[in-house]
Amino acid sequence: MTDYGLDLAIIGNGRTAALVEPGSRIVWWCFPRFDSDPVFCRLLAGDEDKGFTDVVLEDLADVQSSYMRNTAIVETILTDKHGAAVRITDFAPRFMNLDRMFRPPQLVRMIEPIAGMPRITIRFRPAHDYGTPIANRTTGSSHIRYWDGNTHIRLTTDAPLSYIDREASFVLSHPVHMIFGADEPFPSGIPQTCRDFRDRTLRHWREWVRRLNLSYDWQDAMIRAAISLKLSNFEETGGIIAAHTTSIPEAPLSGRTWDYRFCWLRDAYFVVKALNRIGATHTMEDFIFFILNIASGEGRSLRPVYSVVPTDPMDEWIAPNLKGFQGDGPVRVGNAAALQAQHDTYGSIILATMPMFFDRRLPTMGGEPLFRLLETMGEAARRFGLEPDASIWEYRGRNRVHTHSVAMCWAGCNRLAAIAQTLGFVERAVYWNDTADRLHQRLLEGAWNEKRKAYTAAFGSDDLDASVLLLPELGVCEADDPRFLSTVSAIEAELMRGKHVLRYASPDDFGTPEAAFLICRFWLIDVYWALGRKQDARDLFVDALQYRNRYGLLAEDIHLQTGALWGNFPQTYSMAGLILTAMRLSRNWEDRYWRG
Repeated sequence: MTDYGLDLAIIGNGRTAALVEPGSRIVWWCFPRFDSDPVFCRLLAGDEDKGFTDVVLEDLADVQSSYMRNTAIVETILTDKHGAAVRITDFAPRFMNLDRMFRPPQLVRMIEPIAGMPRITIRFRPAHDYGTPIANRTTGSSHIRYWDGNTHIRLTTDAPLSYIDREASFVLSHPVHMIFGADEPFPSGIPQTCRDFRDRTLRHWREWVRRLNLSYDWQDAMIRAAISLKLSNFEETGGIIAAHTTSIPEAPLSGRTWDYRFCWLRDAYFVVKALNRIGATHTMEDFIFFILNIASGEGRSLRPVYSVVPTDPMDEWIAPNLKGFQGDGPVRVGNAAALQAQHDTYGSIILATMPMFFDRRLPTMGGEPLFRLLETMGEAARRFGLEPDASIWEYRGRNRVHTHSVAMCWAGCNRLAAIAQTLGFVERAVYWNDTADRLHQRLLEGAWNEKRKAYTAAFGSDDLDASVLLLPELGVCEADDPRFLSTVSAIEAELMRGKHVLRYASPDDFGTPEAAFLICRFWLIDVYWALGRKQDARDLFVDALQYRNRYGLLAEDIHLQTGALWGNFPQTYSMAGLILTAMRLSRNWEDRYWRG
């Protein structure tokens, strides 16, 4: 069982998002958007009490915290040793208003006494410049405005401002309300605004969930994963970030700290597939158009990762004023992976765009202009498919011809042939089939290692890599192909640690990996299912679910010894993998009701 090292909930609205601890402390909030300077940065401040807001209950005895069902609204109940209690409700407003989605860069907190005479302290300690406490503030009639450098944040509330300013305790005799965010007017008084925002946000999320197309088993896990994916969608541009945090290490003292608040184009394949599988087609379409906007602007020369506003720079630097998660740094801002060659990107874009040509639910289907654009991706896949790159795992110290990258380039060319055939472009279908066939032959020859009796991580390499588990899913080979079966056996022997699955076991730029990568377990489960090992698949999946935190969320990695979640959080890869595998393994509704 996990020790819940990342026992956090996420609240958000498609523009901004924050992480909340069970005791109500908000420890991470990038304002005004996902990749901005964190106003609340306590998550990465080590032992320094800065960059957070919370509600401290005197003589605290018990904490209960959970999501309101099928929403992104968190309710926390704090109870003291005398039985007095408060309820804290946290959310980011999100609902339709005047025919558009209302999603301001705001957080709302409601604090209500529900038993006895609770005595509380409200603390509000914003920061700027990645870890510098904000020095300036001024008090108005119903707000405190904080500012420093380029950061301006307003706390509007009907709570006693002097108590908040002095961090003085007081008896909570009636509900109080707080709105954090930009300095802008509200449609009504603070209490009424907060209640109205809460009710409309609740209705919005429950209606959104109601429209999901889910199979019978593990619905709660899939719903929470789906909401998490939606909260990672920056709706203005359609981008979906890999995670909401930066620099939570993959393992303790590993130095593997990366900024994941950006949009990896390879994630398109997995995320679009998950969203399409559960019927969240609008979010899927937005992400596809985000990708195509980038592809049409840059032609063949694509970076693997972009900001939610693709033209923004992503230069990587170290934040000196933050010690890191549990003091374990460095804290990086930006990501140098944007400068790498990662050739699987081209195939990922083509595969992600496939629904535009084949999914009849979509209001706008793909035609010749889109196909011609994708052909530029295919030409890049043809050209670079057998060239060395940094791989799906973004090695910083070496380039090789990686099996997964070649497989994705092949898959892109193969799908272009299918699209051309559908559109009636016979000559182009022949061209892309021939191109794919040549890549396929080189792939099967180059990736096979006779000594290891396995498809290995890279051509000419003895290293094993969990990403080759995707070969049948991509169509490179059949799951029961003897060489692939031998590969699975080799991966089980070398990359499994109990029920956990490593990405690879060989040393890299930072030494030998110490943590299991969650998405790799889901890939192995999918292979088991394809091979008819259905009980093994279900057992491994049910075991994986126990590593979700109390809120149902997953990070990127699992510590092999402690079972703790590590890595950036919540991790889009992990949540998409959970959805895809759950949908594959689940009984359908007819089987449940008519066959028992």
